Amino acid sequence: MAQNPSGRSHAYLTALTQEIEKKIQRALDSPSHRIILLQELFADVALEIDDRAKDIILSRDEDAISPAAQLCFYDVLSDHFVRVPEDGRPIVDLIVKLWSQSFAANIFALLFHKWLFDVQIEDLEVLLRYSSALVQGATNVFWIDIQTNTRRFQSLFSYLLEDVALVETRLSKIALQAQRNLFLLLSRFIFFYNSGEKLGSFLNKFPAFSNSFFIGGPADVFVIELTDQLQKLKVEPVLLHYLSQIKVLQGLELRMTTSTRLKACLYSFTSPGGPMYPTRAVRHAAWDTLDSLFPVGQYPRHVISTFFRLLYPWYWPSSCWNFIISCVKAECLKWMAEDGARKGQIWQHGHHDLLWRQGIGSPAILRPDRSALPDKTVKASFSSL
Repeated sequence: MAQNPSGRSHAYLTALTQEIEKKIQRALDSPSHRIILLQELFADVALEIDDRAKDIILSRDEDAISPAAQLCFYDVLSDHFVRVPEDGRPIVDLIVKLWSQSFAANIFALLFHKWLFDVQIEDLEVLLRYSSALVQGATNVFWIDIQTNTRRFQSLFSYLLEDVALVETRLSKIALQAQRNLFLLLSRFIFFYNSGEKLGSFLNKFPAFSNSFFIGGPADVFVIELTDQLQKLKVEPVLLHYLSQIKVLQGLELRMTTSTRLKACLYSFTSPGGPMYPTRAVRHAAWDTLDSLFPVGQYPRHVISTFFRLLYPWYWPSSCWNFIISCVKAECLKWMAEDGARKGQIWQHGHHDLLWRQGIGSPAILRPDRSALPDKTVKASFSSL
């Protein structure tokens, strides 16, 4: 007898939870293979769902999970544990016994980040322990995304930001210290996951910090976390992405110490060599961001930077070569723009002449009087394109 689509999907997810429980139990029973088994389980739940499994899981009527660009097993399992909490409790009890092990917090964060905020937990100490594991696990998996320059855990970040941090009813379920840790975590990765447009709402929901008198308000705390994050980044595409995103901080009111901290962080990426050893692309992006956020004093900064570059003669050949290449590229682009504009104007006049020969319109209307335009005006119009 065939199962209905909803029952088929539920049976499939229930079988998955049983396999997860068995694997965690095996890790608990065999200390020598514990790390390997937990690492394999983490890789399994973070795996993207194949087409065959997706047809089974997504074949529901009104409870269907909307298909995403990248749907992983932890996405559907986290929803399943919210709908059927009793399936998840044995797994949580086993993970608690493995808190000190690698990947245990990662697995908990992926599978139970929704369960934690939708299931009622009376014991405040247990709730704090779960919240700490969630923040630690989320930090680990977000760093995996940064090291690989992927967005596999985008849905986890989006849930923590949009459905927890910006929703008072869910945020209030965890302790104040857990709220602070969660906001500090989101501050470090909000630009990586392209959520800068929510920065205003995010700062408005920022919890109070006990040392806010010394470090400043939400904006200062956010920028401090951001500068610390920038100094830890070693992947060039990710660093370039951050530098392009943080331009939205323009106009943000900061304390003088926080502003100086951000300026010093960006300035450390503008010169070659230690301690950051930035590439040429990173240096140019850092200069662009620094001039955008701190326009006052940009010319003296560039002059001072050029002066100090002259103190290192071994950088002169590469600097001169890059300068020549940049000038050649600029001239080529300018010539191509002028040539394209000239050809476009020739085509336009030829088209107008053809229409006039066919008796459509008149040359006085269709063609501008080129004699009325001095050569300098024509050249200026080309150069402005």
